[in-house]
Amino acid sequence: MQILVDGVAHEVDVEDDMPLLWVLRDELSIQGVKYGCGIAQCGACTVHIDGEAVKSCQVAAADVWGEVTTIEGLGQPDALHAVQEAWIAHQVAQCGYCQSGQIMLAAALLAETPDPTEAEIDEAMGANLCRCGTYPRIRAAVKTAAVKLKEAS
Repeated sequence: MQILVDGVAHEVDVEDDMPLLWVLRDELSIQGVKYGCGIAQCGACTVHIDGEAVKSCQVAAADVWGEVTTIEGLGQPDALHAVQEAWIAHQVAQCGYCQSGQIMLAAALLAETPDPTEAEIDEAMGANLCRCGTYPRIRAAVKTAAVKLKEAS
């Protein structure tokens, strides 16, 4: 089957029911997407499919409906995405394990809701877990990225 990931078409020979997470990590060697729980509770495996944030551990390879964007493909070739820049500026990451999923979720939120309230940020970002508890920094980074994206448009 063919799968489009970060703008590149890949031909993969996998079972239809193989989770997208394993296609990305094991077949395509894309390591930014992380395995956390395998039951869509933690969000470490969050990627975008046609701009929608999805937990790749729960999407079968045969069910991928559009282009997959991973943390590696989120920014431009020569620049980070505004969310990635804000993550660095606010020093969000502690252990860092959940961060690619958090960043992907935040980018999808801002694409859908360009000027979210704190309550909207908390609700949306609550779909992914951070063991280190950096939620106040996550909220601040999302707010900073929203401003930067608004200025850029």
